[in-house]
Amino acid sequence: MIERILAHFNEQAALCSAYGSPLTGALIEKMARDLEANGPVADLVADWRSNPAADALALRLTGALHAAVLTNRDADLAAFYPARDTAWSVDKIWPVARAFFERERDWVVSFIQSPPQTNETRRSIALLSAFLAFAEHWQGPIDTLEIGASAGLNLNWDRFAYRTQSWSWGEGDVQIDTDWHGEAPPVQARPSVRHRAACDLNPLDIRDPDERLRLKSYIWPDQPDRLARFDAAAALALDAGVRVERADAGAWLAQKLANCANDAATIVYHSVFLQYPPKDTREAIVSAIQDAGARATSSAPLAWVRMEPEAVTDNVQNGLRFVIDLTTWPGGERRILGYTDGHVRAVYAHI
Repeated sequence: MIERILAHFNEQAALCSAYGSPLTGALIEKMARDLEANGPVADLVADWRSNPAADALALRLTGALHAAVLTNRDADLAAFYPARDTAWSVDKIWPVARAFFERERDWVVSFIQSPPQTNETRRSIALLSAFLAFAEHWQGPIDTLEIGASAGLNLNWDRFAYRTQSWSWGEGDVQIDTDWHGEAPPVQARPSVRHRAACDLNPLDIRDPDERLRLKSYIWPDQPDRLARFDAAAALALDAGVRVERADAGAWLAQKLANCANDAATIVYHSVFLQYPPKDTREAIVSAIQDAGARATSSAPLAWVRMEPEAVTDNVQNGLRFVIDLTTWPGGERRILGYTDGHVRAVYAHI
C-alpha cells in the first residue's frame, strides 16, 4: 500500500504544480519523502485501506494544514503561509507542518476521514455558455436542477459577474474570469431562473461555519483569486438562503423530472460530477433525463448542461479535456460548445 500512496503523492504533486499551486505541489512532495522516511506522515496514512488516488488522500492532508491556518489552530504555521507571508518558502513551512502532523495526529486523522469538496465557482463560466445558448432561443421562465451540487455555490450562477478578454456578462460581487478562446456565447441572452433546486449525496451546509471552513480549506492557499471568489460566493449563497438536499442523484432527479412544470423550461446541470457515482446511479440519471426528454414539449422544453471529462461523456480513452455540452428536448439534439480543464483556467469554445 505504501507504494500506491507514494505513486499517488508524486502524481498529485505534479498536478498541483501544473494547475498553478507550487506550494501545494511542494508540500505533497515533502509529504512523500516523509512517508518514505517513516515520519509523521507515515503514521497518519500508512494504514490507509482504500484507493489513495480515488480518495485524494494527499489533498486531504494539505486541506488539514490549510484548515489549521484558517482557524489559527497553529499560529506558527499560519505565519508562514502565503496569506501572511508573501515571500513564503516551503522550506520554512514544511518543518512547522511536519511538527503539526506529529503534535495534532488525532485531529488530522479525524479531518482526513471526509473527502475533499471544493465547489469550484469558476466552473460556472463554462456552464454559462450553455445556459446562454439555450436562453438565446427560450425567453420564458426556467427551473434549474443541479446534481452533485456540494454546498450549492453554483446555484446562483446568474448572479455572478463574468469577465473575459473578449466578452462580459452579468453583475455581482462574485467575479468569474478565464482565458477565453473562440467565439463568445450569446451575451445578449437573459435567462430568467424561476426556481432552483439541488442535491448531493453528502452536501455541505454553507450556513455551518465548520462546513464552510472545510470547503475553503481545500482551496489552495497560494491562489488568492480562488479564495476571494469562494468568500464572495459563500456570502451570496448565505444571503440567498441556498439549500442542497441530501439524496442519491438518480432517484432525486427521477422524482423531480416526473413533476416538471408545464409552463417553464427545465435545465438539469452538473460539473465534474459524473465520474464519481457508481454505474447504476449514472444509468439512472441518464434514464431519468431521457424519459423526461420524451415528455418535453415546445412550451416546456428540457435542457441538459454538462461540464464533464470527455472520458466519461464520450468514452475518449485517456482523454484529459472536459467537455462543455448542451442537449435539448424535444428532439434530443446535442451540441458540444467547447472544452476546458477541471479548474476552467481556459475555455476553447466553438459555439
